[in-house]
Amino acid sequence: MNSTNSNSGHCLLFTTGKWREEDGMFDVHWASNGFCTFPLITGIFLLIVSLIQIYRYARMKDEESFIALFVDVVLGIWMLAMSILSAIFITLGFIVWCDGMTERFPSCETSAGQNIIRGDTEKINTSGFYIEMGTTQFGAWGAFAISVGIGVIALLKLIHNHQVRNIKVSMYLERQRLVNQQHFDGRSTPPIASGNSSDSDPNK
Repeated sequence: MNSTNSNSGHCLLFTTGKWREEDGMFDVHWASNGFCTFPLITGIFLLIVSLIQIYRYARMKDEESFIALFVDVVLGIWMLAMSILSAIFITLGFIVWCDGMTERFPSCETSAGQNIIRGDTEKINTSGFYIEMGTTQFGAWGAFAISVGIGVIALLKLIHNHQVRNIKVSMYLERQRLVNQQHFDGRSTPPIASGNSSDSDPNK
C-alpha cells in the first residue's frame, strides 16, 4: 500500500488521535504497520497463485486429478479468507481515520493535503491519501469478489469430479455383476437333450 510510503513508514489504517485546542493540530497515535502489511502480503499471494494457475491451465491437456482439484479448493479458501480480511482491514481502518478527520473538517476528503499532524518532522504527505485509500478499497473488495468466484468454481469442479468417479465405479461394479451372473447362469443350466435321443424307438 502506498499509504505507508506517503506517511513516512506509518500506517494510516486504524490511526487515531486528538485535536489540540492550543494550535489546532492533530496529535496522532499511529497504528501498527501490520494493518497495511497484511493487505500487501495478500496482494502478492494472490498474484503468485494467479500466475501459477494460469501457467497450469495453459499447459494442461488431460483432465485434472482429484488431488489437484482438492488443492485448488484449498487455495481458493485461503485466497477468500485473506482477501476478506484485507478488505475489512482497509475499510474499517479508513473509517477510523476519517472519523478523526471529520471532527474538524466537514468531510474526510477535504482534510487531504492539509498540514494537520503535530510535530511533523518527517514531512508527511497527506495530499492524495483519500484517492489512494478509495482505490485500495475498490481493489480489495474486487479481489474478494474474484476469490469468491474462483472458490465456487473450484468447489463445483471438485464435486463434479467426485460424482463422475462414483458413476464410473458404479458402472464398473454393475458390469462385473452382470458378467459374473451370466457366467454363473451358463454353468448352472443343464444341457437340453436332443429330440431324437429322448423319443423311444417304435421298432423295439
